[in-house]
Amino acid sequence: MRARTGKLTFIAVLAALPAFSATAQTIEPEYLEEMEVLTARQGVRDALSRVEALDAWGMDRLVELTEIPAPPFMEALRAARFAELLREAGADSVWIDAEGNVLGLRRGRGGGRTVAFGAHLDTVFPEGTDVSVRMRGDTLYAPGVGDDTRGLVVVLTVLRAMEEANVETSDDVLFIGTVGEEGLGDLRGMKYLFREGAEPIDAWIEIDGGGLSRLVTQGLGSVRYRVTFTGPGGHSWSAFGMVNPAHALSRAVGFFQDAADSLTRVGPRTSYNVGRMGGGTSVNAIPFEAWMEVDMRSESPESLVGIERAFIDEIDRGLENENALRREGPPLEVELDRIGDRPFWGATPLHSPDSTHPGRYGRVRRDHHLGALLDQLQHPHRPGDSGHNAGPRRCRWERSRPWRMVDQRRRASGHSARAVGPRRGSGVRGRHSLRAVRTTCCGWKRRPQR
Repeated sequence: MRARTGKLTFIAVLAALPAFSATAQTIEPEYLEEMEVLTARQGVRDALSRVEALDAWGMDRLVELTEIPAPPFMEALRAARFAELLREAGADSVWIDAEGNVLGLRRGRGGGRTVAFGAHLDTVFPEGTDVSVRMRGDTLYAPGVGDDTRGLVVVLTVLRAMEEANVETSDDVLFIGTVGEEGLGDLRGMKYLFREGAEPIDAWIEIDGGGLSRLVTQGLGSVRYRVTFTGPGGHSWSAFGMVNPAHALSRAVGFFQDAADSLTRVGPRTSYNVGRMGGGTSVNAIPFEAWMEVDMRSESPESLVGIERAFIDEIDRGLENENALRREGPPLEVELDRIGDRPFWGATPLHSPDSTHPGRYGRVRRDHHLGALLDQLQHPHRPGDSGHNAGPRRCRWERSRPWRMVDQRRRASGHSARAVGPRRGSGVRGRHSLRAVRTTCCGWKRRPQR
């Protein structure tokens, strides 16, 4: 099977430019015919050939960008280099906005619309992480090499291929590197681009995620909290009898899990996770504070509201239960900070007969175009949703990661890895890695059967 990711993403940019309508979930013949005509154009075929020819250049850029640290809220160095590369690739104008996003404009023939093609600049790893790239055989090892540095390289490769093949588009295309996708960034880059009064973006194609099996056209809603229990603290012996923030936090977690378990076993898919915890100064000291960070997600706005309400109730319950054990000293207090709020978009499931959901018309149209594209290239696909760079007025299109990469994730217990690569089901977060075969910067080939 020929290398495809760059081809898919390149044609996806062109596929987003026309504005046709669709009213059914199945792909109608007109869209299949449109993709057949599009992929037969000589300029498009030339650009696809350029994608493959740029493989070595793309691999060099992947290593270079990966080794420029870009932890959350510290993307500036990588952003500056990405801006330089957009200029070198041929963008008509390049700038970094007030939030830190990098934008490269490739002007169209005045069609009146703007299509954005992006990836995110930041990685999940904290400041000080060693981001050196190691290569063993056909595998690249480095924190952030897949998520989402390879997406940035795909963006650059498609721009350069379009320039070198002299591909003209009716509408303007923005090639973008966004900030604030990971961790507590809360999609700040995307929210800035879609703020009130911003220049309108009519379609968005995002390069992120593993595997070639999903078209992500829905935004998954999520909320995140930092919860802090505080008290007087004291010595574990002499101050015994004072209430303990760590005990209250532990109670709250247990209460919340019991409540959330029943809420997540039925109905629309909903999840919860206590991701980080901390507090205390010594094993023989009652901590003066204990904190945790919690993530909740759902396909349904109603379900997300329900689990969030349960979470707040059980936090209060944990506080009350611990304060009821107080023998001396002041009671505990708790503070809840909402540190993340990622909006829904197109929350109606794609298989649902309901076509009246706000924004659904646009999503169905994009499903038809991209579905027709994958059918034209004979690639299996399925719809999905995402909690990353997806939200109002934007489509997210997940494609394969370049080469064979292990995106290393660090935990307190040591190193863990998220398997990244163009294989279905390869995305995991554990201490072992799954690997995908290296082929080209923007594509993949199936490993020969043995």
